[in-house]
Amino acid sequence: MISEDLLKILVCPETKQPLAVAPQETVDALNTRIREGALRDRAGEKVERPIEAGLIRRDGRVLYAIVDDIPRMLIERGIPTDQDTAGAS
Repeated sequence: MISEDLLKILVCPETKQPLAVAPQETVDALNTRIREGALRDRAGEKVERPIEAGLIRRDGRVLYAIVDDIPRMLIERGIPTDQDTAGAS
């Protein structure tokens, strides 16, 4: 997982908001949407791989998945947490 020291310096690449480890209930809700085939990232691409963990912006609107212990910190790979904005840029 992400070390506390690294977490202190990581920020959202878009808004520069601080990031925190996403609550498990958020990850679970997004994984449900992945199983339904309904989750898209900010680039509009379907998210197909289940999320094991993620970093979430302070405002809670975007999650960056952690894949193989590495956060995917590209704006277009961010995953909107609000169903109405999934796939929006």
